[in-house]
Amino acid sequence: MRSIFLLTTVALVFFASCQKEGDDAGTIMPVAVVTVRNLPADTIIGLSQIGQPFGAGKYTFYSLERNELVSSSDSATRRWDIGFRGTTIITNSGNSGPGAGGAYVQVGLFEELTKVSSDSVFRVDSAPAAYAIPAGSNRAWFVYNPQANLVTPIPGRVLVIRTANGKFAKVEVLNYYKGGQTPAVSATDDDKIRKQRFYTFRFAFQPNGTTTF
Repeated sequence: MRSIFLLTTVALVFFASCQKEGDDAGTIMPVAVVTVRNLPADTIIGLSQIGQPFGAGKYTFYSLERNELVSSSDSATRRWDIGFRGTTIITNSGNSGPGAGGAYVQVGLFEELTKVSSDSVFRVDSAPAAYAIPAGSNRAWFVYNPQANLVTPIPGRVLVIRTANGKFAKVEVLNYYKGGQTPAVSATDDDKIRKQRFYTFRFAFQPNGTTTF
């Protein structure tokens, strides 16, 4: 399945001091910004009797630390950091997984988020009542337009992720449709349904355990 992904390192951002607490010598670490394309997220397999699209109800798991897809057979391990099913994104935390994960939504530009603030509050998953990344339109990363029947990312929303192993990453969802192209409003509902639930997103992961990107 990994062959369906196009993983493109689009930039290397270097920062001058990534000094760990209690360490006298600063550690300079490159932080790669990686774009993942066409990640399937419980793609549509049919329509209900009232015309609502549905998938198989399964998450696609991803490791930000290793920049790779994780098998569903490892869903009960710390091998993954985030999972995707439709518009819902879970973290390896709470009742979603055994990891030390969590998340919060930052309002601002991806490039300008260079450090996790010391007063940040990371939420953990408590599904189905609540998620670290709130589910639903206009609550976290997307808005759904029922007239156009389209899901579009909200500009200036960054998902700050605490990984399963307690490190940090930032994620921005760029598109929800296959090929990274949102269908035209005038496209047929069938076209919109077939192409949805394919994420394009970018992320930066800090491997040295600090909170600086």
